[in-house]
Amino acid sequence: MHADPVSLGRLGGGSMGGMLALPPGNGPHQVGCTDVMVGSTRQGLFLRLFYPCLPRAGAAEPLWIPRSEYCGGLADVTLGRRWCSGLLGIAIGSCRVPVIWNAPFKPRSSGYPLIIFSHGLGAFRNLYSSLCSELASWGFVVAALEHRDGSAATTYFCAAEAGTEEWIPFQRVPQGQKEFYFRNKQVHQRAQECVRALRLFRDIAAGRAVPNILQQDWDLSDSLDLSKVAVMGHSFGGVTAVLALVKEPHFSCEGSRTWGWSRAQTRALHNTEKFQTPESVAKMQRLSSRNSQTRIVTVLGTVHEDQTDFAFLPGKIFSRLFGVRGTLEPHKALAITSRAALASCSDLQEGFAQWDELLEGVGDSVVGDTLLCRSRL
Repeated sequence: MHADPVSLGRLGGGSMGGMLALPPGNGPHQVGCTDVMVGSTRQGLFLRLFYPCLPRAGAAEPLWIPRSEYCGGLADVTLGRRWCSGLLGIAIGSCRVPVIWNAPFKPRSSGYPLIIFSHGLGAFRNLYSSLCSELASWGFVVAALEHRDGSAATTYFCAAEAGTEEWIPFQRVPQGQKEFYFRNKQVHQRAQECVRALRLFRDIAAGRAVPNILQQDWDLSDSLDLSKVAVMGHSFGGVTAVLALVKEPHFSCEGSRTWGWSRAQTRALHNTEKFQTPESVAKMQRLSSRNSQTRIVTVLGTVHEDQTDFAFLPGKIFSRLFGVRGTLEPHKALAITSRAALASCSDLQEGFAQWDELLEGVGDSVVGDTLLCRSRL
């Protein structure tokens, strides 16, 4: 029914598998991860958890691309050629994420704050592993959703009948339909999935039995502090995060954070230089004027894709597969992004005030609430 991302036969192999080198988290905690699927219909939930964990001897690291079907989805979305999935598998199929698969949670008497993360259009739950594991290394449980509205590169659910898998492909806007109306329906489904994820963790914290279809041992009942919850996202996930705040008031507005696309949120808004236009900045400023706590931060020398793990592919591979890349070194871009995120969540977790200046646009490679012209990257 489901291939474990550790034991799955490698899609590629050989030296090509080392082309992607994701950085480990820089925080004080070692990071573990596991997959969670609840419900036997597409109305269920599918997510990857990143969390502080205990070290384990001989621990395995999960594959970055967990199934060959995801290579097919990425090839279709990014290249428009599904037949290239085999080549994509050779290039990146055996890359691994520097976290411990199915590691035990690191005990903490007060529990860890929860971040629900929403991926961008054409992505899936694993493509922000560098950012999610960085946040987890600083003491958060990060639930990276894999949305089932047709905006993921591909995803699946395990139907109750005979335990079969049903795959949900990426949906392009049908000819003759306006993109706004088509995507608007999707974003409402995505936001509702974020709300259902929060309710799922509440059920777990309350001691209710929530079976994981993937049959992996997990117990979060004493691991979360659900009085401290944030929702984040990149690109289309940024829109999702904002709408989830509207739908579910129990998300911590002070800790909410989004990246790109609609560029709207209640605390700190992170932006990439190449993705910025005078029109988009004007929209952000109108939104920020409604809340004095909102901050707009632009990271110079970055493009939209620099917020994903694709930024850590070697230059030629990245450019050929996924287009132009930014001029800012990806490890530095990740450091700025994650530290700004942590600063915006300082009310959820102590110790991040040292990076508050980033939210004011103070620091190398960042600017604050300033109207910039289009990047010359």
